[in-house]
Amino acid sequence: MSNNDGMNYAPKGKPNRVVEPGQFVFAATSLDHGHIYGMCNGLVEAGAVVKWVYDADSAKVDDFINRHPGTKAAESLEQILEDAEVQLVAAAAIPSLRGPLGVRVMRSGKHYFTDKTPFTTLEQLEEARAAYAETGKKYAVYYSERLHVESAIFAGQLIQEGAIGRVVQVMGWGPHRLNAPSRPAWFFEHEKYGGILCDIGSHQLEQFLYFTGNSEAKITSSKVANYANKQYPELEDFGDITVVGENGATGYFRVDWLTPDGLATWGDGRTIIMGTEGYIELRKYIDVGRDNEGDQLYLVNAEGTKHMSLKGKVGYPFFGELILDCLNGTENAMTQEHAFKAAELCLVAQRDAVQIEG
Repeated sequence: MSNNDGMNYAPKGKPNRVVEPGQFVFAATSLDHGHIYGMCNGLVEAGAVVKWVYDADSAKVDDFINRHPGTKAAESLEQILEDAEVQLVAAAAIPSLRGPLGVRVMRSGKHYFTDKTPFTTLEQLEEARAAYAETGKKYAVYYSERLHVESAIFAGQLIQEGAIGRVVQVMGWGPHRLNAPSRPAWFFEHEKYGGILCDIGSHQLEQFLYFTGNSEAKITSSKVANYANKQYPELEDFGDITVVGENGATGYFRVDWLTPDGLATWGDGRTIIMGTEGYIELRKYIDVGRDNEGDQLYLVNAEGTKHMSLKGKVGYPFFGELILDCLNGTENAMTQEHAFKAAELCLVAQRDAVQIEG
């Protein structure tokens, strides 16, 4: 797993199988983003079997098979979609292609699991909503900054237990290292990546909805800028969002591509969750200046202050829950409306963002 940039961040957890071998079969396609490996790692650890992989780039296919031995190289996407044994298709396509691909997968009778951001336009979102209504197949989204971070998972458990009372504010920092030479050309084309708030901002808004218990929210302000990368005129290297939930909770989030080379990981991602009876701070990927290991959680409430190092202690329940949801028609991993609402909010924030010149 690379710590150099978030594009190749693919956590591995302990196997926690929820199905028997062969009970849940999936395929991987569109290997345009390294998150496909985190997605597939999680499914395999939960007991799923990856049968096929397809990408037009044979080198990417070879790399995938090297990491997941026994996977067969499909000759086309159609071969995957026509295989009745395949129940889900996982993909990390170019962002602007994720929505149309998902609709095609769902209408072929299979569930779809995409990297974030799931859409780059509100029109794509509406097409996916329609496909979900027609087919009942899931359009699952890999919001990895919560789903694949043990400290964030444990924070959710603490909130449900009432450790900090009612959550009234969430603040999130989503810095990423640009590492421009490693990025594909589409990464710098606004129409294809969707903008910084649409892209990495989607993580933050999903967490806001989850930690505050909101199903509705309103973007009150958003801004974007390109401060340090003028050689890439379509790139936004900074963005922020202010949001208010239906229940009155507020949020502020900042994302950027400005992580300095001296940091020992790709981004000092943090979340501060304030409640009426305490607060939680997550230092997700590094405890800067103290410990290079991530998943550090700080809890302050009436009982005192606690620091918990959670790496390897919580696990990643989303993937097993997703498999069982697909098999049983349940929504324990994440409701479809939650996944769509997080996407909708980031698209609205991006659409309405004030462009800062600096």
